[in-house]
Amino acid sequence: MRITVFGAAGNVGSRVVAEALTRGHDVTAVVRDPARFGELHPGATHRTGDAGVPEHVAELSDGQDLVVNATRPAPGREAEHAAINRALLAGLARAGGDVRLIIVGGAGSLTVPGSDGVLAIDDPAFVPTAWRHIAQASNDQFNAVRLAGTEVDWAYLSPSALLEPGVRTGAYRLGTDELIVDAEGNSAISMEDLAVALLDEAERPKHHRTRFTAGY
Repeated sequence: MRITVFGAAGNVGSRVVAEALTRGHDVTAVVRDPARFGELHPGATHRTGDAGVPEHVAELSDGQDLVVNATRPAPGREAEHAAINRALLAGLARAGGDVRLIIVGGAGSLTVPGSDGVLAIDDPAFVPTAWRHIAQASNDQFNAVRLAGTEVDWAYLSPSALLEPGVRTGAYRLGTDELIVDAEGNSAISMEDLAVALLDEAERPKHHRTRFTAGY
């Protein structure tokens, strides 16, 4: 599979690149600044591009099977999050073909189990006040994609509430619109296992123009 990853030097993006290469895929790792090439996996093709520029997206998705958006807005620029994903959809639509898009999103728009529909963003047990600004940006991102009415075959991957570097176990559970929690009520997944869930979806697609979530 030929895969382009935007945000390839980031915490999640770098793990998606590594997981894809381990599985034998051909990966193009994209960053906006060539000065970050040294942070990219040496097994990937290194390119510069901006996920928020449709022309860049169209060029970098040409001939690819899958585009992954693992970008995150810089602090203070959270309002750009939704616009970047609209640009991604526009660029992929312009490119034509059957390029699939998987977006690494946020957990804030998931509902809390047993809460009668309360969103995670409104429950400080899962989204502390300090995280609320990026959680809201991710909710806006999800709505921008969900309401786009595009013909692009997209899937939006919401992680668990706690997403941190950790260990690749290869084990996880899948859900749709509800936060996945363990027996103690905790919601977590490692970045490594989120990458596993993403690549499993890429290789065996089950979610089309919808959201799914992964957790322990």
